[in-house]
Amino acid sequence: MNKPQEESNYYSEGKAKFYVGKAFYNPESKVVRDLGILAANIYRQDFGRLKILDAMSGCGVRSLRYWLESGADWISVNEGNPELNSLLHHNLREAIAQNCCHITHQDAHRLFFDCYHRRDYYDLVDVDCFGSAAGYLSTMLWATKINGLMYLTSTDGRTATGHSTQNSLQAYGAYARSHPAAQEQALRLLIGSVQQQAATKGLGIEPIFSLFTGKTYRVMLRLVKQIQLTEHNYGFLGYCHHCGNYQTVSWRKLGKVACVHDERPLTISGAMWLGELHDLNNLRRMRSLAKLWKWQQVAGLIDIMTNEVNFPPYFYTLAEIGRRGKLDIPKRSQLIQALQANGYPAGVTHINAQAIKTDANINTCITLAHKLKCQN
Repeated sequence: MNKPQEESNYYSEGKAKFYVGKAFYNPESKVVRDLGILAANIYRQDFGRLKILDAMSGCGVRSLRYWLESGADWISVNEGNPELNSLLHHNLREAIAQNCCHITHQDAHRLFFDCYHRRDYYDLVDVDCFGSAAGYLSTMLWATKINGLMYLTSTDGRTATGHSTQNSLQAYGAYARSHPAAQEQALRLLIGSVQQQAATKGLGIEPIFSLFTGKTYRVMLRLVKQIQLTEHNYGFLGYCHHCGNYQTVSWRKLGKVACVHDERPLTISGAMWLGELHDLNNLRRMRSLAKLWKWQQVAGLIDIMTNEVNFPPYFYTLAEIGRRGKLDIPKRSQLIQALQANGYPAGVTHINAQAIKTDANINTCITLAHKLKCQN
């Protein structure tokens, strides 16, 4: 196989060396692929196998890295654009030569249903789509093994963050409203929608990790036999525009919704996933592997994600605390320390570098922020 034309760009990422040609490739998304590699390795350690379906492969960098760095036994590489065939064959030539890789050019939905028809199920299904992921929330389930992983992308942040309520209703069967923690809401809408789709098949979803990079939303999910959807982990998030507090709202309380702090009506978003965004055990194992490989940046990100576990499904931005308290914003680290000193769990979030996670209400955050400014 001849290499692509000289005009093609040549890149190196991890152990992979590849051409991009006319395919889309974003070097800034390396951390997203790094996390996928780590999760795939943990899966292979647990199950002794790793069969991957890369449903929207682009130039093939994900597939190549899964093969080189996760020890994938087999990779089915699918790219809807057949004009990238020669590029993919060149980039994946070694995996093809070792009979570890097959390339197709199909519509992803057709591919998923074909896998189901042939009972050809995969340990990891990677769906790196552009725009809304809504169309794939159900169909990707058909190609995934029980206990297998699904790595899903959405770049349609506008819909899930409450800037297009009609679209959110159509995409997720949920009403998304705008508020300061709307980026976390987007991740929860994705997880909740897949969870609901799995439940219709008598199955469940367990989040491995959830990631917002500032442009894209990524969730790694495990498909399990037991239904996980309950009225306790799948419900609504209420935001009070008057006082700035949040509260979760169950299905049974929908007819009695008011802010517990000032009795004002709440702006309700949902239904969405209210459970954990990450699995603590998997994150710890991924961090250990990242440290072993000297992936310091990724290990640091996983540390932050680990600290997000066990917090409420929202965060408070420092800007919102400052605006409502009419004060200069203190350092995030100082406010977190003050909250912890007063008995409130508090920490940072990877979703917003200028926000905090805590089970304290915003009034407490404002009070402590005032005290900090008086001490300085």
